[in-house]
Amino acid sequence: MTDNRNLILAVILSVAVVFGWQYFVAGPKIDQTRQHTAQTSPAAQSTSGSPTATTGTEGAAATPGAPTTPGQATVMTREQALAANPRVAINTQSVTGSINLKGARFDDLHLDGFRETVNPNSPTIVLLSPSGAPNGYFSEFGWVAPAGVAAPGPDTLWTAPEGAKLTDTTPVVLTWDNGAGLTFKRTISIDPRFMFTVKDEVANATGQAVSMAPYGRVVRLGEPTVAGYYILHEGPLGVLGEKGLQEITYKNLRKAGSESFQGINTGWLGITDKYWAAAVVPRGTESFDASFSFVDGVTPLYQTDFKSKAITVPAGGTATAEGLLFAGAKQVSVIQDYQNNLKIDRFDLLIDWGMFYFFTKPLFFLMDYFFRLFGNFGVAILLVTVIVKAVFFPLANKSYKSMSAMKKVQPEMAALRERYADDKVKQQQELMALYKKEKINPLAGCWPVLIQIPVFFSLYKVIFVTIEMRHAPFFGWIQDLSAPDPTTIFNLFGLIPWTPPHMLMIGIWPLIMGLTMWVQMRLNPAPADPAQQVIFNWMPVIFTFMLGTFPAGLVIYWAWNNTLSIAQQWVIMRRQGVDVNLLGNIMSTFKKKPKDGGDKTTAPTKAKS
Repeated sequence: MTDNRNLILAVILSVAVVFGWQYFVAGPKIDQTRQHTAQTSPAAQSTSGSPTATTGTEGAAATPGAPTTPGQATVMTREQALAANPRVAINTQSVTGSINLKGARFDDLHLDGFRETVNPNSPTIVLLSPSGAPNGYFSEFGWVAPAGVAAPGPDTLWTAPEGAKLTDTTPVVLTWDNGAGLTFKRTISIDPRFMFTVKDEVANATGQAVSMAPYGRVVRLGEPTVAGYYILHEGPLGVLGEKGLQEITYKNLRKAGSESFQGINTGWLGITDKYWAAAVVPRGTESFDASFSFVDGVTPLYQTDFKSKAITVPAGGTATAEGLLFAGAKQVSVIQDYQNNLKIDRFDLLIDWGMFYFFTKPLFFLMDYFFRLFGNFGVAILLVTVIVKAVFFPLANKSYKSMSAMKKVQPEMAALRERYADDKVKQQQELMALYKKEKINPLAGCWPVLIQIPVFFSLYKVIFVTIEMRHAPFFGWIQDLSAPDPTTIFNLFGLIPWTPPHMLMIGIWPLIMGLTMWVQMRLNPAPADPAQQVIFNWMPVIFTFMLGTFPAGLVIYWAWNNTLSIAQQWVIMRRQGVDVNLLGNIMSTFKKKPKDGGDKTTAPTKAKS
């Protein structure tokens, strides 16, 4: 009895933790993210009656790895910050914006193919913004020169040809003369998607050789609101040669202040959000040093940068350096193409595939294949579920056969429990002997659930982190497979003008999932232990609330998988000679149990003679 009480208490505490986490952590975090998005959207900034008071710094860090303290507070809207300096327009089929001629800085970029919400008229995604505006986020390239040598940096005002515009077919050439014999020319080009190429050329007329080190960096002013889920990294990251993938959270970088890596041969580094990223890639260099930095101040500053090995520019000669900037959406095909065609080391890790990388990524490509065939990621999820069920069919088949055998011997099991009710050791020995005689594995019923765990987690990862799932519709009211089902039973699916708390957002698909799970459990032998029966009966309810706030695509997968499992288990049990009285099992659940415990067999399903 004590064990039963402890088990029931453990279940109650587990449910309390789940509900408490949903109510006090997950719900407020999602609401906070939505409010932050609304407040920082271009529409909110441009329509504000008065300028937004923000903080920022123009220079940030002239030398990679050694950022300075941010400057004084500024009072500028994004539009005012953009108008503060001369600019060169960017206009391609994927992005629009401008390059700030002060510092040749990439600090104005819209991703025209992506919008903030599923509404096609909502504002486009703003990725990069000037340092004087809210949420400053930018990238730039420069030179680290010895003392006494003037080299272009964050405050350098470059010169561009009149009417210059950067497109995917017309590069832009910027120039700057330091007035002391060094002339710098920077050629900026962009492909039709999200990759900028920055080629620097230095002409030396000083009469003596000069050594300088090229650098590139990504800077973020202020800390963005992140989802905060353990399965997703948001913040500084990079692949640094033999050091491999480095993922540093904003929180940990604040504590550490900086992290440096020397003598890296290949790699890249930058800052990533859930769906977007900005990353710099050194090119044509023997080695480079990399660093991740944080500087506290009026506006916190986060920076990732590289500094390549110094280049010697001979007297009367020239030298060149090249770097890449990726600034855009983390589309799988685009990232993979850059990795393959530009030979960027492990660039696909810009997408957080997670610890099941070897399974998650192929799963995405399979879903993407079906999406290209049928034009609907929801249909792709259903088809992938069928394939997964087919792959695991032999194991599931064996499990269901063992469960069928257990159903057949339920009367004998009940008799043994009654005969040895006062001798638990003997009862267990006799049950084990019965299992051995009938070749029954009492744990067989766990396998159909256990084998789903890596599939479930990988599918969750795919739906949660890949931008292809963002705003991908299914049918009916599901217009975004990456978001929870927007309906809820607690306002009668929209008939009552009331928005329930986050934990009560239990939509139609979560209810379908819970119902199919409950029906499937009616096919299994009921546990003899009352405490286990409580868990058995309440598990579908718990899962319904747990999955209610999960992405709709994942809930659809689980409901469809349950439906296939019901059909598979029913067919196998029938073939094993078990009379599957599913309706009777369901009806018996609602019958009032006798106070004395009644018939402990609880088995309206019986074996055929």
